[in-house]
Amino acid sequence: MAEVEETTTWPELAIGLYDKLTGRGAEITYDFEDFDLFVPSKAGEDPEYAHWKMDGVLKIRTKDNGS
Repeated sequence: MAEVEETTTWPELAIGLYDKLTGRGAEITYDFEDFDLFVPSKAGEDPEYAHWKMDGVLKIRTKDNGS
């Protein structure tokens, strides 16, 4: 089994998600209703948290302009 590298930053997470979805016509839709999310400032010990409150729909679409 291949070893999986740990994602340690938000940009790495976004790049990994984009790499998985690009060129596949993928669409991810999230529907939030009075949802609270506490986003850590860093991976690891003792991060600070940003409070995000969501109510509505978030759509993420990918498109590969190279094809």
